[in-house]
Amino acid sequence: MKYLIVGLGNIGYEYEGTRHNIGFRVLDAFAKASNIVFEDKRYGFVGRTSLKGRQLILLKPSTYMNLSGNAVRYWMQQEKIPLENVLIVVDDLALPFGALRLKPGGSDAGHNGLKHIAATLGTQNYARLRFGIGNDFPRGGQIDFVLGRFGDEDLQQMDERVAQAGEIIRSFCLAGIQITMNQFNKK
Repeated sequence: MKYLIVGLGNIGYEYEGTRHNIGFRVLDAFAKASNIVFEDKRYGFVGRTSLKGRQLILLKPSTYMNLSGNAVRYWMQQEKIPLENVLIVVDDLALPFGALRLKPGGSDAGHNGLKHIAATLGTQNYARLRFGIGNDFPRGGQIDFVLGRFGDEDLQQMDERVAQAGEIIRSFCLAGIQITMNQFNKK
């Protein structure tokens, strides 16, 4: 059984460590904990591992956020991964920093990466792990906030929250979305 775990973000030094790149950060930590090395492949950086007989393909799209669907569709087709085995890790302004919510589908909530994935796949029914980045910005300051870097207070909690996201990814692959949501969305 194969799973495609996609961390959304933007490539390039200027985007490293930004709130919008939390998907990359989660996958980097997951890869480091499992000794996975990413390789520069078509449409993204790809790492592979196995987990109790399941193959995990980790993908950090190199298409930039607004074209993430191209990478997701390509790797789903390339690896013959069904939609129910795809998990998108994404930043979420509607959740306080560090809150983690696993959902089986839903709207894009104005997130351009999710919007493009839904448009490319023709459905919004794909699992996503929403990582809260907070919304402490003045009216009209959303773009600067999302593309800004985390503050010291958030960084103090970052490793623990990113590790928890990794546990959710493992559970999604091993136990399925319903059990994982029941276990982790309450916290």
